[in-house]
Parts: sequence; structure tokens; C-alpha cells
Amino acid sequence: MLTKGDDYPIHQTPEPIAYSGSDRNFYDRYFFNGYSPDGSEFVAVAFGVYPALNVADAHVSIIRDGVQRCLHASRILGMERMDLMVGPVRIEVIEPLQTLKVTLERAEGLAIELTFEGRSFPIEEPRFTRRNGPRMFMDYTRLTQNVRVSGWTEVDGDRRATGAGWTGTRDRSWGIRPVGAPDTQATPGAGLAGFFWQWTPLNFADTSVFFHVNADTEGKPWNTRAVILPDGADADGGWHSDAPRMEEVTLKRATRHALGGTLKIPLVQGEASVRIEPKGVFLMRGIGYGGDWRHGGLKGELAVAREDIDLATVDMAAPENWHIQAISTAVMSQPNAPEQRGVGVFEQLIAGPYRPYGLG
Repeated sequence: MLTKGDDYPIHQTPEPIAYSGSDRNFYDRYFFNGYSPDGSEFVAVAFGVYPALNVADAHVSIIRDGVQRCLHASRILGMERMDLMVGPVRIEVIEPLQTLKVTLERAEGLAIELTFEGRSFPIEEPRFTRRNGPRMFMDYTRLTQNVRVSGWTEVDGDRRATGAGWTGTRDRSWGIRPVGAPDTQATPGAGLAGFFWQWTPLNFADTSVFFHVNADTEGKPWNTRAVILPDGADADGGWHSDAPRMEEVTLKRATRHALGGTLKIPLVQGEASVRIEPKGVFLMRGIGYGGDWRHGGLKGELAVAREDIDLATVDMAAPENWHIQAISTAVMSQPNAPEQRGVGVFEQLIAGPYRPYGLG
């Protein structure tokens, strides 16, 4: 059960706050994204604390004119998990499980002030638990919430208001994932054959759609869920399915990124179909998912740096660019209901073989 305390980075186990424990790879993280109604402007934020590593870090990325501009910040945590600030980046929990604010004070030419207001009560995804041989690879809980976004972003002196119709998604996850520097000693019997992940939070006029799947190399899901959630829904609202399918996926040549896909969600009255068409790409390494600024990496007392990525020239086939969010339009059809059009992201990470897509 989700409670207001789950919006603060004070978890000690993959369970909600009532339970406690410890692990070297324990983390507690915020994620936010926001985008214009046509998907042409995009911003994303990650903020994490790593209690056993005594590190906190934050990342902000803004896409404009085909360039992803990233601000990275890292500091020593100092054992205090309630200080939601890393250098120029600050998180404010205005109303737990409903409204949060992110501020990037101007640094390296970048700044933001954005408020994320939930469209409904957040969903609690099924707990993610996966072993890698004898080692726990993942064990975490995540809440996810689609949001309306207000405020502004600034790049090199050009400040732009988000304007009407900006939406997005934010999540909170806590538990165990690989963080910080990798272990130097190999573990006999632990060899991750592959990792397959898709995640598609989508915003429609008065409805949110969520889908995720983790699958093995043969395509068998080990964690999946789809939710259709009307605005204003409470903790028990919406339609939840444990048997969704992502079909009609074709990969872009020489990459591991989909040109599109059709999400199928079983309903009592038939089936919902959501056609997803990517329009742009956001590289997840820009907010700490891999690269030189990977989550939990020790950078010293305080470090702040900017990174600009030209999305037109970057090698999308390179392993550091496998993990993306594709900014996408979506069209949803349901039995006895009018067609709906929306916008969202199609997050993808395929590492290693995945036989349904012909990846060896």
C-alpha cells in the first residue's frame, strides 16, 4: 500500500516505509519528464540517493533543436537523506503523492522551474525481483503517475514557459539495482544472459495509459502490467491487466530501437489497442542511466558539469545509447468508444540477445 511517506527518499528496503533493512546497492530515486502537446519540447529529471554508498546525484536534460543538453550533479550524501538538493538541483514535495516541484538554479547555462501535478492517484507497479545466479540483481518497488506540467525551462538565456497542454510522467522507485561502481570480483554462476525492457506511460485528454514489460531472452515476461486510468481515479481505480502485449514492433535498421508498436490490453468487453509512433529520441544516459555520470558514482564532495549531445550525429547503435525514451504520439481504440489521441514516451532497453526481435 502506498502512503504519503513513499514520496520521500527514506526507504530502507524494497517494501514501503513500514519495513527496514540494508543492501550495498540500495537506492531511492525520483524521475520526472514533461513534454509539449506535440512532443517537440522535452525535459527529464532524475534525482537519487544511495545510502550505503553515501552519495546523492541529480540530472536534468532539456531537448531543443535536436540537441540534448544535460546538467549532471553529484555530492557526498553525508548520511542525511531528507536534504533534497544536489548542487543547483532541488526537489520539493509540495503535496505527497500529488504535487512536486523541481528547480535547477542556473548552472552551466541551464535552468528550470517546473511543477508536476498528478492527474490521478499513482499506480503501484508489481514488485520487480530478479536474481543473477546467486546474486540479487533487482528487488524494488515503483509508483508511477502521469502529470500536468507547469513552469519554464531555460537554455543559454532563452527561457520558455511550458504553456498549456504540457503533460508528462513522474515516478518514485526504491530498492535494489546495480548502482555505483561495478563489483571488481566476478561471481561464479552469475551471468546475465540479457535484459529486455519496455515502458510506455501515455497521456490522453482525460485518461492515462501505462504499460511495462521485463522479459527474458526468449520473450517470456517476468514482470508486466498495463493500466487504463481515468483522471481523478483513486488508489483502487482504473482497469489493470496482467496480460498486455506489445505487437507489430519493427526495429530501426542497425539499432535496438523500435520504429513503433501496437499495445494490446485485454478488456472485459474485448480489447484496447494503442498504436505508438516514435517522433523523437531522448538518451537515458543524459540523466545518469550509464555513461560517465552513472547513478551512484562517487564524484567527490560536489561536482557539477554540463554535457551536450547532438542527437542527429550520435551513434544510436552504440551500447551507451541502447537505453532511450522515444517521444511518441499514440492513438487508442476501445470497443464502443471514440478513438483517442495522445502523447507519451516509449522507453526501451534491449541488452544482449532477444530472440523475438532476431537479436543474437
